[in-house]
Amino acid sequence: MKMQNKNILERLKSGEAIHPDDPEYDRINEIVNRTIALSQKLNNATDIRQVRDCIGEITDVTIDESTTIFPPFYTNFGKFITLGKNIFINHACSFLDMGGITVEDDVLIGPKVNLITENHPLDPKNRRALITQPILIKKGAWIGAGSTILPGVTIGENAVVAAGAVVSKDVPDGMVVGGVPAKIIKSIDQ
Repeated sequence: MKMQNKNILERLKSGEAIHPDDPEYDRINEIVNRTIALSQKLNNATDIRQVRDCIGEITDVTIDESTTIFPPFYTNFGKFITLGKNIFINHACSFLDMGGITVEDDVLIGPKVNLITENHPLDPKNRRALITQPILIKKGAWIGAGSTILPGVTIGENAVVAAGAVVSKDVPDGMVVGGVPAKIIKSIDQ
């Protein structure tokens, strides 16, 4: 049920199904168009400081100077990305953040990682609707190259996602997961 006092961005972040005929849908398109334009500047940046500044412009938040992001970096929205300190994000990562992506301190993200917070209903009549769920990557986690984290997933503190994994369920603190779909492989001795 739609809350009349919530704007489309609040409804989007709360996981409400948003249909393309929603009277406020143009607000989403405005942000996406702005992000597309800023992404060209981001992916042509020539040093790490410029990359941080461009991502800060996309997210409207200053990115801590301890965080390093290698371009190319892709996002379709950008407004719902929250980055902590001392994060490393390698080349060619894609953050689809309409549902919200939070990356806590000391996280490592390998190349070609996909963080996807967006989905669509199975019902063909409603399939164009957008449904979102947030992703949370907790402190000290390591997301291996080419892995994909799906909507609604939390990666636990100091957990490791093996390269190429597709993670559809929460990963407990201190665990290593891998495979498609990802399953617990072992615990990390801390």
